[in-house]
Amino acid sequence: MLETIVNTTLAARLRERISIAGPLSFRDWMTAALYDAQDGYYCRTDRVRWSREGDYRTSPERSAMFAATFARYFARLHEELGSPAEWTITELGAGNGAFACGVLETLRSFFPAVFAATAYSIDEVSRTARTQAQERLVQFADRVSFSPLNETKVTAGVIFSNELLDAFPVHRVIYKDRRLLEFFVAVNAAGNFTWLQREPGSELSARFETYFKHHKVQLSEGQIAEVDLEVENWFACIAENLRRGYLITVDYGAAAADLYSVKNRPEGSLRGFQRHEFVTDLLARPGEHDLTTTVNWSHVLEAGSRYDFEVVEFEQQDKFLLSAGILEQLQLETSHRQSEAERTRLRTAAREMILPGSMATHFQVLVQKRIGTDEA
Repeated sequence: MLETIVNTTLAARLRERISIAGPLSFRDWMTAALYDAQDGYYCRTDRVRWSREGDYRTSPERSAMFAATFARYFARLHEELGSPAEWTITELGAGNGAFACGVLETLRSFFPAVFAATAYSIDEVSRTARTQAQERLVQFADRVSFSPLNETKVTAGVIFSNELLDAFPVHRVIYKDRRLLEFFVAVNAAGNFTWLQREPGSELSARFETYFKHHKVQLSEGQIAEVDLEVENWFACIAENLRRGYLITVDYGAAAADLYSVKNRPEGSLRGFQRHEFVTDLLARPGEHDLTTTVNWSHVLEAGSRYDFEVVEFEQQDKFLLSAGILEQLQLETSHRQSEAERTRLRTAAREMILPGSMATHFQVLVQKRIGTDEA
């Protein structure tokens, strides 16, 4: 029966799915809304997601100095690993290739020995984004490949992501009458998607209880929260595929005590964006807007530790960029520019990354090293 609705809209297919199998957990709903192969937000071919014309702008689009500074930092990590003759930079959720292009251009211009050793692997779910990245990176085609993380074996290298974890599908729960209920999505008589609260299955209920107990969190009556259980699977996959090297995660998040504070976030952190504006009805028009949540850094750190990842640095993004050498790299970059207009653009882009109150102050950079992997 499902085969008969393959070519209809995502909303229609979700309504049909609910009519057949009953209400969907929000986690399954979010998975479809973002990653459905045909019409999921990140997989659609008819949407502009990045830039001023899209729904949001990430750091690589805002400033060329973001990728250039990370390239400088990668060169340092290459040396820390003993300057291997071959190593791999793997980017997860690479989008249109803006960051990859900036990194490779910087390594080629200023760190040629590292560039010569570098293979660059991209894991990106969107076919449109992969095509854009391939076109952007054509000059580096001899060292760039596209493959899922679970098919990428990294003997030595770096695995990098920017604004990836905040798009992991999450469970949404509410503490009500001294028990945890999970949010599901149903369809009302008018055909609109609506929220429904249900008791989760016993296994999932136990996982929720363990999750909150581990982070010393007790939700208040009526408080809504999100639970990301995908992080553990993510670390398991990385641990399986990274033998020696570093995991660098850039995202916006908070410690568990802050994230689950009823004073700060009584209704959780789930939100949607379209054309740089908040979406008021998160369930309307699935696949047409972004859905995101604030990362629980406490959970990320704990999961990483269980998979033998040691914290090297954990810092606010603007402070990290300063310590990683953004000003030094800016000096190098400007000295190689022919016109004052180009030099001014670079200086402006650098300022946008480090000024107090800039977007960078709302992000964090976590650098973790695989413990016990120093042997070649």
